[in-house]
Amino acid sequence: MRSSFHALLVLLISLAAGDGFATPPTTGDMAAQFDTANKLYEQGRFAEAVVAYETIRKSGVASPALYFNLGNALFKSAQIGRALVAYREAEQLAPRDPDVRANLQFARNQVQGPTRRAGRVERWLASLSLNEWTALAAGSLWLTCVSLAAIQLRPRLAQSLRNLSAASGVAMVIFGACLGLALTNRVGTESAIVTAREVTVRNGPLDESPSAFTAHDGAELRVLDRKDDWLQVTDDNRRSGWLKHSEVALLKTS
Repeated sequence: MRSSFHALLVLLISLAAGDGFATPPTTGDMAAQFDTANKLYEQGRFAEAVVAYETIRKSGVASPALYFNLGNALFKSAQIGRALVAYREAEQLAPRDPDVRANLQFARNQVQGPTRRAGRVERWLASLSLNEWTALAAGSLWLTCVSLAAIQLRPRLAQSLRNLSAASGVAMVIFGACLGLALTNRVGTESAIVTAREVTVRNGPLDESPSAFTAHDGAELRVLDRKDDWLQVTDDNRRSGWLKHSEVALLKTS
């Protein structure tokens, strides 16, 4: 049973996991615009490169390479918060890419003051994309159904097929639970990443409210509530307060 489950796990992960880093835009004008943006970056014209990458992004292109390069240009432009947003978008599409993970961590290390770090379980769930968790859950479900059907059609192979169906059934439960947790974590939770140099987090959703704490560019905070143009947020020290929506970028957690 244990060896069957281990072999099944290796097979499903190998099928679900891709190369991680998707290719940059390669169709028509998008490829030319991407090359132009890269040249601007190489020439040290980082602000212009940001504009060029953002133009591609607004056209609907979603690529780890695009988000990664945009993050680099933003970081070179001293916009840590916006760079973190781009790196985290790249991470959601290519969660195991070493360059994305390295640059994301380097940018996070530059953030001063209170912020929120992902816990061990969140990091583990983020090691696969939602598509990969879905593929693992669906693959194990399909294999369970096929093996159960085969038991009825091939009674002579019932013993070995029972081991396979048991292993795939266990995998189906595990991967289904992981998919549910990953969906809850990424879809049900929002992060507010500070994009201003410094913001005052207040005790209430009013400009006149006393200051609770100060957050700096790149601080990652969890959104708790909303009221008009204000967001209630919290950091790792369990301090909470309100800041303006215009001072942050919102991102589903990974």
